[in-house]
Amino acid sequence: MFNKNLKRISLLLVLILVAFSFSIYAMSSAPVEEKEGNKVVEQGTPKYVFLFIGDGMASSQRMLGEYFLRAKTGDQNAKLTMNQFPVAGMNSTYAANTLVTDSAASATALATGYKTNKGMIGQVPDGTAVKTIVEAARDKGMATGVISTMRLTHATPASFLAHNESRYNPNQIAEDIAASDVDFLAGGGYRYFVPKDGELKSKRKDDKDLVKVFEDKGYKSFVNDPAGFRDYKPESGDKVFAPLTYSHLPYELDRDPKKLPSLAEITQKGIETLSKKDNAFFMMVEGGRIDYAGHANSPATVANDMLAFDQAIAKAYEFYKNHPKETLIVVTGDHETGGLGLGFKNDYFLNVDELLPIKSSLDKINYSGDRKALFTALKEEYGLTDLSDKEIAKIKQAMNLEDAGKKPVEYMPGFMSPVDAAIANVLSERVNLFWTTYAHSGTTVPLTAVGVSATNFGGYKDNTEIAKTLAEVLGVKLTEAK
Repeated sequence: MFNKNLKRISLLLVLILVAFSFSIYAMSSAPVEEKEGNKVVEQGTPKYVFLFIGDGMASSQRMLGEYFLRAKTGDQNAKLTMNQFPVAGMNSTYAANTLVTDSAASATALATGYKTNKGMIGQVPDGTAVKTIVEAARDKGMATGVISTMRLTHATPASFLAHNESRYNPNQIAEDIAASDVDFLAGGGYRYFVPKDGELKSKRKDDKDLVKVFEDKGYKSFVNDPAGFRDYKPESGDKVFAPLTYSHLPYELDRDPKKLPSLAEITQKGIETLSKKDNAFFMMVEGGRIDYAGHANSPATVANDMLAFDQAIAKAYEFYKNHPKETLIVVTGDHETGGLGLGFKNDYFLNVDELLPIKSSLDKINYSGDRKALFTALKEEYGLTDLSDKEIAKIKQAMNLEDAGKKPVEYMPGFMSPVDAAIANVLSERVNLFWTTYAHSGTTVPLTAVGVSATNFGGYKDNTEIAKTLAEVLGVKLTEAK
C-alpha cells in the first residue's frame, strides 16, 4: 500500500513539474507585459525610440532639479518627468583606461556598446571604428535625429555621428557628420561647418563648405538662423541641418527666449520632422550644459539646465502618450560632474529657495577690477542683497587673487576665475550643498525608462549594455566583437 501511494505521489510530482516547465516556457516565449500605471505595454520592437542623455547628470543632479522644481512651482509633490518613469536602473560609467570617464568614452559606450579610451570618438582603443546605434537605425531604414545644447561636433553628439581618435579634432568630426545622412541635426557650433574665408566666423583651417554639402543633399539649412528654424514647418521627407549658434547653445539661465529656442522646442521640432517620415525613428537628445555647470560648481545653473532638459523629455513623453504601444523613452547620464553632494557638515536641511532669485549664470558675472560693479551685479543678478561679512571677505579675497593673476587652487578649470569660484562657493553653502571636484567623478548614474521594451533597461548595468539592449529591441546589429 505504501509503495502504491509513493508511486502516485511521484507521478503527481512529475506532472506538476511538466506543467510548471510548460508554463515557464510559455512565459518566456510569449510577449511580456509591463504595468505602467493603469496601462499595459507589451514587450516587442518599438517604432519610435528616444535616448536622452544628461551630460554630467547623476542622482544628485536629478534630485537638485526636482527640489528646484518644487521651490519654483510651490508644489511640494512636483516631480521631474524623468523621475516618474516606471522602470529604473543604475549604470556604471568607467572608460577602458580610466575609472573616471570623459564624455567621449562614455558616449561612445552608450552609442556603440564598446568601452574605449578617454577622448576617443566612435572607436575602440586600437582605433577600429565601431557602428553606432544611430548608424544602425539609419541602415535599417529608420529616420534618425541627433540634438544637443552643445556644438554638434562636441563629444556626446559626435560619438553617435562620427569616428575619430580624438574628440579634439572637430574639423574632421564635422566632415563625418556631413557624411552621416542623419535626418535631423540641431544644436550649436556652426563654426566647424563653414569655410575659413566665408561670411560667417569659422574655426576651420580650410575652405571646405560643409553647409553646402548638406544643402546639396537636400537638407533644409538653418545655420545661425534660430528665427528661421523656429518658423519652419516640417513636411514629409524633410531633412534638417540646424547649427544655430557659433559655439554651444547658452545655459538656460542665459538664453534669451525671444532669440533662441529652448531644448524642448528643438526636441519638439525634431519630433515633428521625424514623425513625418513613413518609417520609424530614433532620436538622441543631449542636455549638455548640465555638465559645464557642474564643472563650474554652479548650483543655480545646474538646476535650471536640469529643468530645461526635463522639459525636452516631457515633449517626448507627450508623443509617447499618443503612441504608447509604439514608443520607447530611455533617460540616462554619461557620467557625473562636480561630485555634487546634497547636504553639508551636520545640517539636514537644503535651502533650495536661495536659487530662485538668480537670473544668470556665472558667465555673465564678469569681474574686471571694479569691485563696486561686481557687488551691484550680485545684488541685481543673484539676489545677494544680504551678504554676510564672512561672504564679503571670501569674495574680496578672490578679487585679490584675480587681481594678482593667481588661482585659489591649481586644478581649477581655466574657464573659471577665482571670483567665479568664490561666488559659486557662497551660493553652494547657502543652499547647503557641496562639491568634491571641478572635474568628473566615477559614481554610477541612474537610468529611467518607459514604453515598449522598457523593462529590458532596468537593473544594475554597465553603460555599454544600453547600446546593446537598444540594438536588441530594435533588431539591428552593432559591430561584433573580434
